[in-house]
Amino acid sequence: MLKKATEESFVLLVDTHSACLLHVILILTKYFHADSNKVLESSLWRSSDYGSTYTKLNLMPGTTIIVTNFYICPTNKKKVILVSSSINERDQMLFISTDEGSSFQRQPVSFTVDTLLFHPSEEDKLLAYSKEAKLYISTDLGHKWTQLQERVTKDRVFWAVTGVDVDPDLVHMEIQDISGGYLYVTCLIQNCSDKMVTAQFLGKIDHNSLSVQDEHIFVKVTTGNRTKYYVSYRRNEFVQMRFPKYALPKVRSSEIPVSLLQEWNPQNKLFISKQVYYSIVLENVRSTKQPEENVLIDILEVRGIKGVFLANQKVDGKVMTLITYNKGRDWEPLAPPTSDMNGKPVSCKQPDCHLHLHLRWADNPYVSGTVHTKDSAPGLIMGAGNLGSQLVEYKEEMYITSDCGKTWRQVFEEEHHILYLDHGGVIVAIKDTSIPLKILKFSIDEGQTWSIHNFTSTSVFVDGLLSEPGDETLVMTVFGHISYRSDWELVKVDFRKSFPRQCTEADYDSWKLTDLQGEKCIMGQERMYRRRKESSFCIKGKSYTSALTAKPCQCTEKDFACDYGFERAPSLRVEGDRCYPDFWHDPDAPPENCHLGHSYKSSTGYRKVITNVCEGGLNKEQSAKQHSCPLLAPKGLQLGIKGQMLAVGPGDDITFIVHQEQGDTTSTRYQVDLMDGVRTIYENLTITDEPIQHRYEKPGVYRVNVKAENSAGHDQATLYIQVTAPLQDVHLEVVPIAGRNQEVNLTAIVLPTEANLTVFYWWIGDNLQPKLTLENSLIARFSEEGEVPVTVQASNGRSMVQDSKTVIVYDQFQVIPLSFSRNLDRFNPNIPEWRQDVGQVVTKIIAKLTGVPQDSLVTMVKPGLPTTADLYVLPQESTPVKRSVFVDKRVPTIKQVLSENNVSFIVRGGLRVLVTLADSDRGEPEESSLTHPWLRFRKLPGRNVYAQMHNEKEQEMTSPVNHSEDTQNIIQGEEFIDDDLDSQTLGNAGSRSKFSYPRPGIGNFGPGGPLSCRV
Repeated sequence: MLKKATEESFVLLVDTHSACLLHVILILTKYFHADSNKVLESSLWRSSDYGSTYTKLNLMPGTTIIVTNFYICPTNKKKVILVSSSINERDQMLFISTDEGSSFQRQPVSFTVDTLLFHPSEEDKLLAYSKEAKLYISTDLGHKWTQLQERVTKDRVFWAVTGVDVDPDLVHMEIQDISGGYLYVTCLIQNCSDKMVTAQFLGKIDHNSLSVQDEHIFVKVTTGNRTKYYVSYRRNEFVQMRFPKYALPKVRSSEIPVSLLQEWNPQNKLFISKQVYYSIVLENVRSTKQPEENVLIDILEVRGIKGVFLANQKVDGKVMTLITYNKGRDWEPLAPPTSDMNGKPVSCKQPDCHLHLHLRWADNPYVSGTVHTKDSAPGLIMGAGNLGSQLVEYKEEMYITSDCGKTWRQVFEEEHHILYLDHGGVIVAIKDTSIPLKILKFSIDEGQTWSIHNFTSTSVFVDGLLSEPGDETLVMTVFGHISYRSDWELVKVDFRKSFPRQCTEADYDSWKLTDLQGEKCIMGQERMYRRRKESSFCIKGKSYTSALTAKPCQCTEKDFACDYGFERAPSLRVEGDRCYPDFWHDPDAPPENCHLGHSYKSSTGYRKVITNVCEGGLNKEQSAKQHSCPLLAPKGLQLGIKGQMLAVGPGDDITFIVHQEQGDTTSTRYQVDLMDGVRTIYENLTITDEPIQHRYEKPGVYRVNVKAENSAGHDQATLYIQVTAPLQDVHLEVVPIAGRNQEVNLTAIVLPTEANLTVFYWWIGDNLQPKLTLENSLIARFSEEGEVPVTVQASNGRSMVQDSKTVIVYDQFQVIPLSFSRNLDRFNPNIPEWRQDVGQVVTKIIAKLTGVPQDSLVTMVKPGLPTTADLYVLPQESTPVKRSVFVDKRVPTIKQVLSENNVSFIVRGGLRVLVTLADSDRGEPEESSLTHPWLRFRKLPGRNVYAQMHNEKEQEMTSPVNHSEDTQNIIQGEEFIDDDLDSQTLGNAGSRSKFSYPRPGIGNFGPGGPLSCRV
């Protein structure tokens, strides 16, 4: 028995394979905790006797590890790799087996593996995608890893396609560039650095849009609200996919029809294409919206017979199931059976009643969907649905056909999970129900009769059905659980003993494929298939092939569909089944790749159905008119850079790429202006793919222009190139102390100083949304007291640097402007670190001379010359609650020390620098009490009050009383000015305080520096 997953929820991953003569099954069970979203425990089980017995593998005795997934090499199924980690996820590791899981070798890895991708033909090569969005390569089956790229999009990595890509070591991938856009690039696994990747599509693509499907590569580009789809066939140049106008594609594939959403009439349509041009094959296809904006389209390809599809069409709220035998040229409803499962006649008669099927995929990967088909069982279709005028959502009777949809039979009244064994020689059905089961049903005559088999003595909740890969198998496993607290139950069911022998040619007869009208020529040929006789009880086996013969037919009208730009008008039966051009389409217009001197044929409105192989007979394309290609004006000119880096460094090599979507290229001249004095003219530029290589030596912005011109017209494209050196550092200049609701200047000093086109991102406080500026400064206000973090990031397209500071916001504080003896200017390098060091020295000296605590003083040296500074005297820890303005007695003490020339320090060479009061502050200091801008006040003895007047000029109100007379009283303690008379309340309402500092090289303040606080 295997252990069941945790009670909350569980995930069961199962994979099986066979190799040599052994029948090995590996099963991985995982305990998944829903609340923590983590796998807490896992177990790996192995069977080497086709599921009869299982052994739990102990990968690291004594150590708990979590196996998250395992991968089997598609070209050598003896090679298995397990992805695992320690219980705390600190140690990431792989377990590698070369003997079908009989033994494993532990291999630590330095990254967290998300998915592995084996090479399609070389068994020891594989790619690993990490949870950090990085891509790694191993060429020795996972023992050693090398990083290929970073910022790679998950599930958008593809190995080279054999027979299409030239080099098998090529990797296709979608990556994100440093600007945040997404690119389609390729590289070789031997060297995949940023300089070695090749951008295969000119310009950025939509996220998650790259798709490599054999010969075709698809990308999507959205600009504004318009989306364009591009396709490359056999690795040729990308061309825009041409859909009928007013349509938005939703699903792409190189083989099946394409679903589109009509813009002006939101109805799903099916389109079919031969490489580039798409035509309508079915309208009003039902779709269902899924989470994350995914859309499921009700269309199903019938496996085993090419060209057959089922689709659900929704018209006027009713859903009907349709079938096509010729890739969408003709659609018909399904014919109902003549009798029910008990042999009684049904009342469902055409044209008012038909069979309708649900075309849903199963959420559980270990059970079938609502319709089941298989490549090795052509013509066999089994699905859930109902009879009537429309599909009923919750009615799921089971029906089967063995002649590819021509005739149907009802087999069950409820939905069942289906499994085909031995090429459809045995059909197994288990009821889709939430109650435990003991029995399964099986048929050995394509559903004509059914037998019941008790696969267990105790009823189990069935969770899935497994069969050994390989269509010849007759062994299956039912897995489930007896109760939600029980262990896993795996029951092996072996049908080999039911058949005494292998089939011979005498045990088969044949059947011909026909459509609902009895037409034998389908997709241009008559096809005949083998079928085991009902009386033969034998095993088809590994050597069985279903297809018998295929005979080409002569072409008829049914082998042709409407060409691009044409639609069939079934309402106009007078003129037959005819294709008419759409109003926007000109059938005689030359194609986009038509060059002067060549010829083209205008469309007759018809083209042979894709992959139709009819020969001779009618050719509805033959009457097309022959035209000479006119000279077409260039149109859709595009200019890009290899690697898509629009920001480069001086001296970097740049390769420009020119692409022209439409118009003549053979006789077109391309004038290229690189904006640095270099101008060139090219001929046949987009045909010869001649690169334009250049190198800019000087920083700056260069407007590169390409003009394509011939006698029929012209077009041009422009590209802006930023040539700049990477940023080295940024320093945020901001006053350390600010008043509440005051304006504060934030300045970012960038190195190197000649850096151009720098964008600044400012984060203030806890705001997660930055402010963006092109200037290196920003005015900010802080509404709350306390510490406010301020961060600036500077970016110039090639690099990003950051600096952070903390501003302490007070409601009240004092500022004393300082000046220095002029000899200090000779040693001022005008850099932030020097100014910070000088400020700390001054603060320490003043604190020592005055006895004022050092943590209540901050000296900020200003940028520029002459060297000046501001001394901030921070408020004391406790101030009276009384509604009044206090005078800080520390300030006169500090000013007295400065006035007496007691503050000095030594710089290089023993030179003494004197720190004094600035000339503008020989009187009382300015007080940042954040006063209302329209103040009325009284003169009081011995005090100065600075106010913001109507004309915003500083006015000084000075008492005739001598300042020294009151100094002793001030030093002894704090003295308050009563404001209970006619002055307005001194507070922060409507206050405004501005701090400004010169930018280096722009200008300096006059003597004494700026007034630091204006109230």
